[in-house]
Amino acid sequence: MRDSSFFSAVTLLHIFPGKERKPMSETTPIIEMQNIKKNFGGVQALQGVDLVLHHNEVLGLVGDNAAGKSTLMKILSGAYIPDEGEIFIEGKKAHIANPWNARQQGIEMVYQDLALADNLDVAANVFMGREAASVKLGPISIMDEHYMGQETQRLLNRLKIDISSVRLKVESLSGGQRQAVAIARATAFNNKVTIMDEPTAALSVAAIDKVLDLVRELKAQGSSIIIISHRLEDIYKVSDRMMVLRHGRKVCDTPVAGNIDDFRERVVAYIVGARDDFAEGVGKQQ
Repeated sequence: MRDSSFFSAVTLLHIFPGKERKPMSETTPIIEMQNIKKNFGGVQALQGVDLVLHHNEVLGLVGDNAAGKSTLMKILSGAYIPDEGEIFIEGKKAHIANPWNARQQGIEMVYQDLALADNLDVAANVFMGREAASVKLGPISIMDEHYMGQETQRLLNRLKIDISSVRLKVESLSGGQRQAVAIARATAFNNKVTIMDEPTAALSVAAIDKVLDLVRELKAQGSSIIIISHRLEDIYKVSDRMMVLRHGRKVCDTPVAGNIDDFRERVVAYIVGARDDFAEGVGKQQ
């Protein structure tokens, strides 16, 4: 059985995207989650939530604390297993048992803590867990640092990420650059869906703009993205559609439209419970 941390340079040439993936159908959602339920003891974190993500779409996922946003995305990314419900990837039923399993099926999640190794350089972080080896002698592998550096630079160029050298250690980067590296790593190996958990939290205004530009660039290149954020302005600027969760239920699922003030007022109404588009389904969901 091949070591999961070992990828030959030839294999990686096929994994790194040289051109956009062509979707099997423009009408078949890339992700569909149906009737997802999750309990933690006596707490109902998710009460029968449905989610649809289309090809080349940015979906904003919003809600107050403990609304179920992160729980739903951790189920999609394999960190949690749902108590009930089904997940379909490009129309086919999928079984996601753990994060590695989700990654194999093209789903990557960028967590708030980024999970970067500060003492390693940018290229090493991008290839972490999927290192390329130039020579393998029994149990000993020699990493192909030159190849990994070249491919990382090509990735940064493709995503228009401004970092002077892939040999810079992550600890020396700004907050926005670190977020960009985490996003680049998630999209490096031809994934289908990228989930971003609060990608602009604790960043400067300039860094926020750069991260949002990166989201736009990913969409322009055909990516499908889910963004969890409390910053409604960011959701408004980059999302095609928004979904609002409240107390573990979906209360809104609608295109992003109108001016920013109307948008903010409408979202807050759903978050606090003044509006609920799916109220009639409460009994069925529970």
